[in-house]
Amino acid sequence: MKLLVQKFGGTSVRDQESRSRAISHIKNALNEGYKVVVTVSAMGRKGEPYATDTLLDLIQFPESNVSDREQDLIMSCGETISSVVFSNELALEGVSAAAITGAQAGFLTTDDFTRAKILRMDPTRILAELEKNDVVVVAGFQGKTESGDTTTIGRGGSDTSAAALGAALNADYIDIFTDVEGIMTADPRLVESARALHVVTYNEICNLAYQGAKVIHPRAVEIAMHAKVPIRVRSTYSDSTGTLVAASKEGEAGNDLPDRLVTGIAHMSGLTQIKVQSKEDPSKLQSEVFKSMAEANISVDFINISPSGVTYTIDGMFTERAVGILNDLGYEPEIKEGCAKVSTVGAGITGVPGVTAQIVQTLIERGVQILQSADSHTTIWVLIKEEDLIDAVNALHDIFQLNIE
Repeated sequence: MKLLVQKFGGTSVRDQESRSRAISHIKNALNEGYKVVVTVSAMGRKGEPYATDTLLDLIQFPESNVSDREQDLIMSCGETISSVVFSNELALEGVSAAAITGAQAGFLTTDDFTRAKILRMDPTRILAELEKNDVVVVAGFQGKTESGDTTTIGRGGSDTSAAALGAALNADYIDIFTDVEGIMTADPRLVESARALHVVTYNEICNLAYQGAKVIHPRAVEIAMHAKVPIRVRSTYSDSTGTLVAASKEGEAGNDLPDRLVTGIAHMSGLTQIKVQSKEDPSKLQSEVFKSMAEANISVDFINISPSGVTYTIDGMFTERAVGILNDLGYEPEIKEGCAKVSTVGAGITGVPGVTAQIVQTLIERGVQILQSADSHTTIWVLIKEEDLIDAVNALHDIFQLNIE
């Protein structure tokens, strides 16, 4: 059986016009002889009635008083609603379809509520539905524990759901549909000259995704990579084939991709930088600070540890909570809100001298202050003020000539 897994995100199912475009892609796949398993996100973004963030506002998140288990119950509703609405509209278009929840689709997860991990997949129900229907619509982002509790699998969970389905069903492709033409060299909302990449490796897109490129979640890429299922990142609003994510060039297995120093520029905004200093026992500070953040379920990033203290970043929405925790521990943290992390990503960076110098010089010439920096084999990060984000991303995109094929 020829099989595609197709994922449609919130903007692709937000209204009837967008869902009609999504359905046209499903029909194209059916005409090519495929059966299709569709994974859908909740409809729309914050402010729209069934979006996940809108549902969370009903419980005053992040200051809500409900347990994580109860939070998962309300967060899973958006995808469930979306699956039924989408299945109904497929039926109205003459396509035989069935809607099922993540639990019914066979997602068994840990009981780490709001960030559960998939333990195993049992696609039996999906295969049975495909015997009767051409399309099965699965509510993304969700599963269940051994004891039957509803779970969600974290931000980007619908991507992860699609990848897990593709792996379990040995799909021909996993199609991730979004509102851009594919994986871009930078966010096109910030960089007018950003262009779509025709093909990238699993590792390259993992690095971009972990550093803020929101087109696909890195957990999804890792699942597909291990199962050797190619991913196509495509636009809901065009018939372009988008970006192929695979181990090598399509049709030329074993060949390397063309050499390129930098693949793309990614960013994360809305960050807060926290500096905590101690003149007494720095080792105690280091242990206390990070343990306290973990216990409060506050994710830390961009960590620099020095003999006198620590510096790190958090999501800005947790600033007040983090400061309160540190104050209770007797520390007086230095806080800088409104920060952004800009990441220069490329497999070609490894072992090439002068790339960091080029980044630093470029930003200095644009008057962009660097608050922190770090690097790995394939990524160089800088933390800057969010007000400088557009200048910084455009400057780096230009200096590495990412607008050129």
